[in-house]
Amino acid sequence: MSNPDKTRRPQAIMSVVGTNSLHLRHPAIMAFWSFAFPGFGHLLLHKYIRGYLLILWEMVINIKAEVNLSMYYSFTGQFELAKQTIDLRWYLLYTSVFVFAIWDSYRTTVDSNNLFTLARREGAPISAFKMNVLEFNYLDKRKPWNSAIWSALMPGTGQLLIHRIPTAFFILIWWIAIAYYSHLIQGFHYTLLGDFSKATKVLDVHWLLFMPSIYMFSIYDAYINTVEFNKVFESEQASFLKKGYQNENFVMPLN
Repeated sequence: MSNPDKTRRPQAIMSVVGTNSLHLRHPAIMAFWSFAFPGFGHLLLHKYIRGYLLILWEMVINIKAEVNLSMYYSFTGQFELAKQTIDLRWYLLYTSVFVFAIWDSYRTTVDSNNLFTLARREGAPISAFKMNVLEFNYLDKRKPWNSAIWSALMPGTGQLLIHRIPTAFFILIWWIAIAYYSHLIQGFHYTLLGDFSKATKVLDVHWLLFMPSIYMFSIYDAYINTVEFNKVFESEQASFLKKGYQNENFVMPLN
């Protein structure tokens, strides 16, 4: 005999380190973020293991194949130097997984949207609070722009604000590593002193080109997940009020 209390498709799962939820997403947007950087689309889908694996793969192969450096030479019109820089032994490993990341994030988004529709129709319950001896997590209404601004000031802090601890930790460590190896702070220092030639020389272009994608992703991820977690909060609140306070004979208006 089946257990009537067992949820077949939960709308959201909460733990002390974060909240994972189903919600509608545009497949093309997830594919775009995977195009910008493999793994980003999967992180937006809350598929963390696959996302982290693809991001680490992208970093290793990109560095070994010197893709960013080759792109820099191409952007500056040094096409022969770009051809000489690229390492074909590593670059040929790059293309297949790059295309896979785009395709898989698109496919997974379509499946996730279907699962969300079914979960919402089934009216699966949502937990609003989790606690253990180290941490606690709870559903709450937060301002999306507040999360975006904190991520703009320091990537990863917007994710900390909305309690996405694994993603926040990953982005913070990654941002610090890229800032260190690209010599970003040194370049910024020399720029403030007006020594532009020294600022240009000290920067490591290969590492620097990782920054735009992770910076913009951190802002977008913090903003969009704040919006969606607010919807989860409203859904849980509405469900609680219906069960606890709404008369069972109440007729829901059609409009």
